[in-house]
Amino acid sequence: MKKEILEFHAEFCKTFSHPKRLEILNLLILKELTAGEITEKLSLTKTSIYQHLRLMKKMRILKIRREGTNVYYMLANKKIAGAYRRMQDVLVQLMKGSFFMEKEALAVMKGDV
Repeated sequence: MKKEILEFHAEFCKTFSHPKRLEILNLLILKELTAGEITEKLSLTKTSIYQHLRLMKKMRILKIRREGTNVYYMLANKKIAGAYRRMQDVLVQLMKGSFFMEKEALAVMKGDV
């Protein structure tokens, strides 16, 4: 792979390293929202929301639509929602696997197996 693609991939994925950005993504998968609506739903300051939205827009995860004085945020590409859901599925499986592995290890240590 070209170095530029790998670098963009890494930067793109870093955008999802903050839990609040993942919460924003969860909301915007369902429907487009204004920054004010996102602020109300997540109980964050507008400044904080705008910082997250600005970064997500810069990384081409979000795009905007203006309607009068309102600015609506939405996913720039519907495939982002699919990729996010697949990643969530993988993470749930990993978490379940480690939970069951820990449970089995405890049973072995106790002599229950």
